[in-house]
Amino acid sequence: MSIYKIRVLMALAVILPVSVCPLVWAETQPLKKALESISVSEQNQDSYKLSAGEIEKLIDAGKCKAASKAFKRLKTDFPEIIKPDSNDLDLLIGAEILLCKGKLDKAARQYDKLLDEIPTGSRFYLPALERQFEIATAFLAGAKKPVLRIFKIKGYAEGVRIMEDIGYRLALDDPYGMGLQAELAVAKSYQARKKYDEAFYRWAQIKDKHQNDELGKEALLAMADCKLAMYKGPDYDNSDLNGRPLNPSSFYESAKSCYEEFRLKYPQDIEKYNIEEKIKDLDETLASKQFKIGQYYQGTGNKLSANLYFQMVVNRWPDTVTAKIAGQMLIQNTGRQEKAE
Repeated sequence: MSIYKIRVLMALAVILPVSVCPLVWAETQPLKKALESISVSEQNQDSYKLSAGEIEKLIDAGKCKAASKAFKRLKTDFPEIIKPDSNDLDLLIGAEILLCKGKLDKAARQYDKLLDEIPTGSRFYLPALERQFEIATAFLAGAKKPVLRIFKIKGYAEGVRIMEDIGYRLALDDPYGMGLQAELAVAKSYQARKKYDEAFYRWAQIKDKHQNDELGKEALLAMADCKLAMYKGPDYDNSDLNGRPLNPSSFYESAKSCYEEFRLKYPQDIEKYNIEEKIKDLDETLASKQFKIGQYYQGTGNKLSANLYFQMVVNRWPDTVTAKIAGQMLIQNTGRQEKAE
């Protein structure tokens, strides 16, 4: 897989739901930036920059052997670049060559090694992080990795690992915002792949870190979307919508809890995000589920049990359309309108 193909995958990742905001790092040419950061004598600056730029062009074109030879010539022609961190430069170039060859997993490990060896203030630190982000984005977009040198599988897990590693490295100081972008990429990747349970908890972590900004709102709504997606219909458990009846704390991991928390924290945005309408729809869904249970008992001739469920609908969700229908069923079965308890 060439650098070009990797960037195609990254471009797809920007378009598809797995993406975060447009990737600014994909266009920064980390290798070129790293090489140009190296100081050479004034009389050699122009020729050095030309040679460094040529290496980047060769890698972008997928001419890996030529790029490797060009780097060796660069060290020969400009011996001052090999000190004091020649090993770091070798690691960076080695990783770039692996990336050029499409060996994403090996390139990622090489960058890991480089990042472990150099301080955060090194001129190679940000370029290496940028490349790690690009590789992880490619994996999350569906790029494959070899297994046992025989099979190839999609590298979603590797993409998550790399993104998490970026977050760990930038946990205390994230001037680039890359750690946050990594967290978002993982959450959206899980959600796009319909791994809603994992996505919910990733979004919850993001929400806890951004209680009072736009990202907090996005996270709460995404959490609700995940729980709604996990609900399989009226024939199944509804705990994802409203929690478990015998476990009050489970309510706080439900779709309705997310909407109610949004309503409490961001009252100025309730109308903008149609929160009241979403809660109304959710209540209608919950009422419909209980009503269908009542219908089942009605069909078996067990009107007593049917009335218990119809009454539950009237009591718990009195403003729903389903509650009106349930009230009519109660009148039909009892001859009178039951009052809410």
